[in-house]
Amino acid sequence: MPIENIPLPDNLKGLRVALIHEWLTVYGGSERVVEEFTHIFPQAPIYTTVYNRKNMQNIFPPERVIPSYLQKIPGSTRFYTKMLSLMPRAFESFDLAAYDLVLSSSHSCAKGVLTGADTFHASYLHTPMRYAWDLYHEYIRSSGFITRTAMKSLLFSIRQWDALSGLRPDFLMANSNMTRRRIEKVYRRGSTVVYPPVNTEHFIPSGKEPEDFYLVLSRFIPYKRVDLAIKACNRLKRKLIVIGEGSEGEALKALAGPTVSFTGWLGDEETLDYYKRCRAFLFPGYEDFGITPVEAMACGRPVIAYGKGGVLDTVIPGQTGILFSDQTEEDLTQAILEFEKTNFDDPFIRRHAENFSAARFRQEIIQNLSAQMAMRNC
Repeated sequence: MPIENIPLPDNLKGLRVALIHEWLTVYGGSERVVEEFTHIFPQAPIYTTVYNRKNMQNIFPPERVIPSYLQKIPGSTRFYTKMLSLMPRAFESFDLAAYDLVLSSSHSCAKGVLTGADTFHASYLHTPMRYAWDLYHEYIRSSGFITRTAMKSLLFSIRQWDALSGLRPDFLMANSNMTRRRIEKVYRRGSTVVYPPVNTEHFIPSGKEPEDFYLVLSRFIPYKRVDLAIKACNRLKRKLIVIGEGSEGEALKALAGPTVSFTGWLGDEETLDYYKRCRAFLFPGYEDFGITPVEAMACGRPVIAYGKGGVLDTVIPGQTGILFSDQTEEDLTQAILEFEKTNFDDPFIRRHAENFSAARFRQEIIQNLSAQMAMRNC
């Protein structure tokens, strides 16, 4: 459905709207959400901590982006993740009193902006801060002594601020049922699930028979568990193509056997080509949603995934993929063998993926905001 064919309801027309996002430095899943927000509200400014104009190209025009004072710190667009302790104050520094509606996209601090009684704040949560809550002990274990000591003190304070800031939005949306449950756990609040947008117009099937290789697309960081895919394909002597880069790159390459090859990061068209041609997409990590499995399914390809988190909302076992229950090499190995004995209907996989389209996302965001504004004005 073209963007221009989704009109705004009367109660959203003419509102003064501001968009909020963590940072605009690299284009990823959360930035796709913000991009869709800009299509819904094409005049709205975007408030963020730091903005890398070169990386964002023309996706977020500079005349619409309002970065915080952190932008003035030398190197901030490269080392922004090291400035977590400064971000709560940066978001609280934005004066949003002139707006009727604030729509934030948050996986860290963006939801913590301050709004007055006359401003309605709706926040789309990709996750509560995983490194401060669920993954806290994992991050502590994987850090050196100095970093570990500093993190313990910092994250104690961050958790207090995060719990408080989770109460500030008037309305919460979650990107999956797993995130909805985590919001209930951390913030003691309800939320409405709106699945994130997937570009199903770009990710399309080839119409050809798949080739004999499995595919992984991921950043190379510990919780993505790319090592499990490599170990399982080593054991089974199956061909595996690994797309991505990251801090674990050298260790993963050392782990790889002769059937595993690495491409580095690829452009959109090259990535699409691998999606179309792979036998199946391997997803051994635990994500709150996970867009890459849906992109693979949009190309008609089945998914073999760790059965926890967002894939429980997106993968239908035995119909669009295989889920394995333990995050181990052995379980993934058995899942691959099970997959190889199962027949899949590629057109059905594609039709299922269309349920996560960008047009559907825009429509659900508009419907939820309109309903909330109607209740507010009763």
